[in-house]
Amino acid sequence: MQKDQLLTRRRALIAGAAVLGAVGAAGTARVLTADPAGSPVRAPVAGGPQARQALKPSAYRLEPMTGFAPPRRTPGKPAVRREPIMRVSGRGRTMVLTFDDGPDPRYTPSILRTLRKHDVRAMFFVCGEMAVDNKDLLAEMADDGHVVGNHTWTHPLLTELRRSEIRSEIARTSDVIEDAYGERPVWFRAPYGAWNRATFQIGADLGMEPMAWTVDSLDWTTPGTATIVDRVEEGAAPGVVVLSHDAGGDRSQTVRALRDYLPELLDSGYHLTVPHRQDS
Repeated sequence: MQKDQLLTRRRALIAGAAVLGAVGAAGTARVLTADPAGSPVRAPVAGGPQARQALKPSAYRLEPMTGFAPPRRTPGKPAVRREPIMRVSGRGRTMVLTFDDGPDPRYTPSILRTLRKHDVRAMFFVCGEMAVDNKDLLAEMADDGHVVGNHTWTHPLLTELRRSEIRSEIARTSDVIEDAYGERPVWFRAPYGAWNRATFQIGADLGMEPMAWTVDSLDWTTPGTATIVDRVEEGAAPGVVVLSHDAGGDRSQTVRALRDYLPELLDSGYHLTVPHRQDS
């Protein structure tokens, strides 16, 4: 399958996955945080009253984050969760930017340059079939201190696969990440946000925590750069995880949007960072 055909396939699957994604990533009873206490909190609805508060100017800028380089040891296996992590905690107005489906040599390098310009770390949930041909980009992510997570090999709807197939999709991708990035991933994101008990169990057995998102930029629909910027800025709030894509189709709007909203978020006092996984 050609890389540019991913968007067509995913558009066909997205309708069926939407219900599963809502149940697995947003419709569960509670939302977990990545802080040591692990206290469940309710995630703000993207675009809701809290999220639409106007951005306020601030002199606060992101401080250098040399402490967020990839870990140099292998954490223990996490507990099996029943719902994915959707929010993170941290000092001040902390947010996390995440990019799915890459790396793609047409768009990922531009995203990396923008993040580097502003000294910001992000999370990249990569697909094995993309990563295997672009290992240099994973190495670049490691050098810049970004976190690389597992997004399966071919981006399938995992809830329709047998357990052996789910494990193969995830394990093969972890192998490629370890080879190119230097560490096995400790975060996992199910394609389409479609989770079930098997995905949680297998992900945990392979040493990964499940990460979903709070704010969906819907950039894969190519709604226009300004619309993507508005969605991210209106959804900005402490603890949110923003979903965007650096592959799977034409991501030029995503690239341009990041250049616009990232400095605005920083000027408004947001601390763009990456989470630490807590050992079990």
